[in-house]
Amino acid sequence: MAKNVRMADIAEKLGISIVSVSKGLSGKEGVSEEMRAKILATAQELGYEPPVKTETPLRTGGCNIGILVADRHFDERAFYSSLYRSVLNCCTPLGYSCILEIVSWQAEQGCTMPMMLTGRKVDALIFLGELNSRYIRAAMEYGLPFMFLDFYDDTIPGDSILSDNVSGACQVTAHLLSTGRKKIAFVGSITATSSIMDRYLGYCRALLSAGIEPRADWRLEDRDPEGRLIPVTLPEEMPEAFMCNCDEVALNLVEQLKQLGYQVPRDVSVAGYDDYTFAAICRPQLTSYRIDITGMASAVVSQLRRKLEGKPPLAPTTVVPGILVKRDST
Repeated sequence: MAKNVRMADIAEKLGISIVSVSKGLSGKEGVSEEMRAKILATAQELGYEPPVKTETPLRTGGCNIGILVADRHFDERAFYSSLYRSVLNCCTPLGYSCILEIVSWQAEQGCTMPMMLTGRKVDALIFLGELNSRYIRAAMEYGLPFMFLDFYDDTIPGDSILSDNVSGACQVTAHLLSTGRKKIAFVGSITATSSIMDRYLGYCRALLSAGIEPRADWRLEDRDPEGRLIPVTLPEEMPEAFMCNCDEVALNLVEQLKQLGYQVPRDVSVAGYDDYTFAAICRPQLTSYRIDITGMASAVVSQLRRKLEGKPPLAPTTVVPGILVKRDST
């Protein structure tokens, strides 16, 4: 029936992106007149009906920005809570209001959209951290300007703001190598998020540049299928150092090693990534790669502002560099 036809169906039939379909249906710039005519004709042919907009009073305080983050990524100590606060701080001077929705695992898997979307209460979206691709596509059906923050999705055309994950992890691993540690493991489930995958690639780049072949048995899982942290299973042959994909994982690993009788860094070195709360509370304090949270927040709000003003983004992907911070764990 017509009500089941989505923009994704139109995009698939024409072999174009959902974003192009959205622009064609809404009359926005970014598609040719010829393609716009094809989109409209295909929509009519398939029986597409746009989501019904509810009447809302005119806003006098600026735009509402919806921020969607997976429950598994968010708690009061998590890195994303700090990144959210930075986004909020960047939005306030512009008169933008932020509405945060923490997406449960069930809602994410079932593509259950939040009230902010179904009730047409927001003017733009920020996807904060990795979410299920089907869920993102369902949210895109509402035709709002959007940005990906701290991740990208190769299957979805979208603009992203990223930490310099490959280079950052490469720098951390190179530092471990410079201390004389040659047997280095990577801790992180590389298929869980694009950030973890890129940090693993940075780790591999540093090892390969040093003439060291990465070992499959030294790539250690840290998450379950739902993306939640799990205890690390140590390999039979212990490495001399661990490059962890985030500080929370590194802190947990340090405590695990202590319980097994290892001293850090005398017996084994441990490094993290983010340089957030966990790096400072760990004993010894963690060597880590400090993400420029303020820079990432400023960049995503700036890019989203351009979209709300009808301007194209400055670049499809913006990489915000950080710095290596050396501490006692290495």
